[in-house]
Amino acid sequence: MKIMIATDGSDFSKRAAEKACEFFGERADIDYLVVSAYEDAPIPATEPFVMAPEYYQQIAEFTREQVQKHADEAQEIIRSRLPNARVTVEILRGKPATRIVEHAESWDADIIVVGSHGRGFWGRLLGSVSNSVVNHASCSVLVVRGPMDE
Repeated sequence: MKIMIATDGSDFSKRAAEKACEFFGERADIDYLVVSAYEDAPIPATEPFVMAPEYYQQIAEFTREQVQKHADEAQEIIRSRLPNARVTVEILRGKPATRIVEHAESWDADIIVVGSHGRGFWGRLLGSVSNSVVNHASCSVLVVRGPMDE
């Protein structure tokens, strides 16, 4: 069985990682894949808002580091609960909902686990991401509601 866990670093997505462990456990036939997706910062084309290219590069690097951190945190949640589980991490670049669905299909995921509403880096974006994943994924989707302290 292949289980993809999509995270944005929010409490909701951390709860999704916990629930995946609770529901599926550490069976020998399970592969966990933690993904986190990001979009590049848009570059304004009008002169008053133009910044040096180095700033855009710094923004892109910072964003990638944050997304990697979120994915690593979700991986650590899984490893702390399921020490012998097979867990890998991948960072996806592009529109989060689209990239999650595409990657789930190419990886042949059996289920995607997402939080109900993101409150992390993407603000409330994961709410719309989870909705889009539910409506477009070809596999089952588990939407976990509520942050970790509920």
